Amino acid sequence: MSLQVELEQHRNTLIVRLRGELDHHTADQVRFKIEDAFLRGRCHHVVLNLRELSFMDSSGLGVVLGRYKTVSSRGGKLVVCGAQPAVKRLFELSGLLKVLPFHETETAALSGLEVVS
Repeated sequence: MSLQVELEQHRNTLIVRLRGELDHHTADQVRFKIEDAFLRGRCHHVVLNLRELSFMDSSGLGVVLGRYKTVSSRGGKLVVCGAQPAVKRLFELSGLLKVLPFHETETAALSGLEVVS
């Protein structure tokens, strides 16, 4: 299965919706698209919506961690929402669940960022 990346800017936040599988075959594509949109759009925060992500491996975790570092280094926040149980479990096992804020919905994630903006 392939991966689809949908990007939307909402105020100063880049919303990234992933659909499909984020693995070593698709990691570079996602990394490039997020970096490019984040820097070009002059965004401050990123919401990573994983509601329709069916699979993620360690390469996907690397992409998320790298974007977290980029966003944090610029004073912004990266939050994750809508992760399926298996994907959320991967975050938990990797320790990223302790680092990244998780929300059930995209609306909740955006609302949480409104407070810090």
